[in-house]
Amino acid sequence: MTVCPTATEGRPFGRVLTAMVTPFDAEGKLDLDLAQDLAAYLVDTVGNDGLVVNGTTGESPTTTDDEKEQLLRAVVEAVGDRATVVAGAGTNDTAHSVELARGAEKAGAHGLLVVTPYYSRPPQEGLYSHFTTVADATELPVMLYDIPPRSVVPIQTDTLKRLAEHPRIKAVKDSKHDLLAGSDVIANSGLAYYSGEDPLNLPWLSVGAVGFVSVVGHVVGDRLRQMLDTYEAGDVAGAREIHHGLLPVYRSMNFVGGVIFSKTAMRLCGYETGQPRLPLPAATDEQVRIITSDLWDAGLVLVNPDAAAEVTSR
Repeated sequence: MTVCPTATEGRPFGRVLTAMVTPFDAEGKLDLDLAQDLAAYLVDTVGNDGLVVNGTTGESPTTTDDEKEQLLRAVVEAVGDRATVVAGAGTNDTAHSVELARGAEKAGAHGLLVVTPYYSRPPQEGLYSHFTTVADATELPVMLYDIPPRSVVPIQTDTLKRLAEHPRIKAVKDSKHDLLAGSDVIANSGLAYYSGEDPLNLPWLSVGAVGFVSVVGHVVGDRLRQMLDTYEAGDVAGAREIHHGLLPVYRSMNFVGGVIFSKTAMRLCGYETGQPRLPLPAATDEQVRIITSDLWDAGLVLVNPDAAAEVTSR
């Protein structure tokens, strides 16, 4: 089985991973050069030790399979020797997910992120069969993505414990917001938990999570790492202070959504990644103003919020 470059004991995918946006050029086409630059920036400057490519924040519903493979190869080439590259391979079609997983393995991914099948609303036995079928398709370690706000169906605790018995299912990215259920799985299985909901990063650490798969890691990956280090050093009050300093960033992300927030925030911080693809629109002037104001409050931008719309429209 593949071992991720930044894996350590109990942390099969590393510690701080950002769910990377997919850069597009001015015409809305995939920009591989910019993707490599962005990946290097997120790892070497911002401080992430892993990236999730072709996830929700990567606009996977609107990229083709060929674009997904090209993007993954480019990111692996750019940072795959010093960061864990996890490929989003989950869909609501098991056979298609298997194809994506095998393509990701050939493209050099270190692991897979497999989301709960959406829209179909399968029963728990269907979820179990879906996840194990995808896990059986490659030698890559798998992180399950439990996100009922998007998929409707949660992965129930007993199902997660059964899935933990699979030799390649190693972790859960949790966006279910149920710390009690997560605590049960952490205490009674070998699954590593990664917070998949940025405002709950610190609470998840308190019940045993080992790291984050973040959206705000595009701009505050260094602070997330600092919060994790501070908490694990026993300074809970210090970690709480960092968490409080991140509240404006969390607020903006929740207000506009991960893709629109990330691409706008990156632009405001001086890093262009293009506009989202429809059905996700570009940020409105009002959204830009609010994001800028919150980034200003967090000490991340030097642009006066009143001038934000002009900056992002260039």
